[in-house]
Amino acid sequence: MPRQFGAFTASELYCPKCRKAQPVREKLLLVLPTGELHDYLCTGCGESLGKRTVSVPAPQSPSAQPRPSPRPGRNPRGLLS
Repeated sequence: MPRQFGAFTASELYCPKCRKAQPVREKLLLVLPTGELHDYLCTGCGESLGKRTVSVPAPQSPSAQPRPSPRPGRNPRGLLS
């Protein structure tokens, strides 16, 4: 079965302090090597209602990236022939 959904972000969460579902604001807490940590805050009272980690893809090593080819009509060493 193909994957239908990527990532979810919450627009409303239940707030125990307000005793009802409230709109939330997402706040960036930390930028980590493995991703970013976000916090969901209640827009009514400011209470923290949850956390979400967004993973970032691992960086490629420089040796894994293809090297650019020299421009056509030019010696790769830059010398005149």
